[in-house]
Amino acid sequence: MARTRKVRARARRKGRAAVPRRRAGRVLVLAGTRKGAFLYLADPGRRRFTLNGPHYLGCIVNHVVLDPRDRRTILMAARTGHLGPTVFRSTDRGRTWKEASRPPAFPRTSDGHGRAVEAVFWLTPGLDRQPGVWWAGTTPHGLFKSADGGVTWDGIDGFNRHPLGLPWDDPHFSATPGGQLTHSILVDPRDPDHLYVGLSVGGIFESRDAGSTWRPLNRGVAADFLPETDPEFGHDPHCVVLHPGRPDRLYQANHCGIYRIDRPGDRWDRIGRSMPKEIGDIGFPIAAHPVDPDTAWVFPMDGTSVWPRTSPGGRPAVYRTRDAGRSWQRLDRGLPKRDAWFTVKRQALAVDDRDPAGVYFGTTGGQIWASADEGRSFRIVAEHLPEIYAVTAATIER
Repeated sequence: MARTRKVRARARRKGRAAVPRRRAGRVLVLAGTRKGAFLYLADPGRRRFTLNGPHYLGCIVNHVVLDPRDRRTILMAARTGHLGPTVFRSTDRGRTWKEASRPPAFPRTSDGHGRAVEAVFWLTPGLDRQPGVWWAGTTPHGLFKSADGGVTWDGIDGFNRHPLGLPWDDPHFSATPGGQLTHSILVDPRDPDHLYVGLSVGGIFESRDAGSTWRPLNRGVAADFLPETDPEFGHDPHCVVLHPGRPDRLYQANHCGIYRIDRPGDRWDRIGRSMPKEIGDIGFPIAAHPVDPDTAWVFPMDGTSVWPRTSPGGRPAVYRTRDAGRSWQRLDRGLPKRDAWFTVKRQALAVDDRDPAGVYFGTTGGQIWASADEGRSFRIVAEHLPEIYAVTAATIER
């Protein structure tokens, strides 16, 4: 609590955006897996987690997100076997579901062909003053918006028609294991028209007019798989987060390291260089503290040789910075000490807004680990799940 008060006071002195309110109440952890969605409601002490689900067992669920504006509505990005990609919506915290009446889809060309959405990959709610607004990113690269709570979706032409001439269809730029992924859709809490989007493989792009036009934001990020030096695009951001209390600060986990940028600057700094050399700064997820903009968490993985994408040396740990990346602390209390080859995907690390903040991550081996003390200690709260693709966490008001 004392740390929270200090952060708030510092923000007021510097005239930053309002520091988000820390909430009381129970935490809902939402997991999207290769075979459905699983929701876990924690007790007030975040010790016991009760399962609600599975939902749509057998369907691929790439993302499942609770609406922070009403804390009752849940949107799920799913692929339903032969029926294809869609969005499901619940207005009662997962008791009942309905499919979107018009899911994200690219328009047909005059000859009846054109690109097709293969997966809805990412979901982001709009701002508090935008009830009903949601954003979705797809595979192949596409950006869509809903104004009615996820019931109907429309494409953002300024992105989907890629006027920058980015080579979406070049095989080199769709070589990630998951294909072309539009992810990390971020909305500036001060301005709903100010957006950031991450593309694998493409880079990070910024719009200040609600998606009508875009500019690359990739200076300073290494692209060691490209012949150019510091190119405008062709990068592979794995996950990008914006701090809600300091919206000009962004953190990025990239194929080539961990980075931070403070706008209006346009060059990223590789803060992962201060990670221990034997660990490196390669991994997929990154999460920001709900109040303190200097605190963030990552889950590093082995990026040597053929990129095993598992815990270095079989010794999993979360790493936390409390000084904006100048130093990192290993957090592994409660985690296996050896022979544990965890993989944590880009959407599978989450932080709640309790005080102290809870930290959660899911593994491709079907385990969910939780910390109620900002990562100082972890315990397993669910296991034997299908491969976990995404974990999100939100506090439900009493």
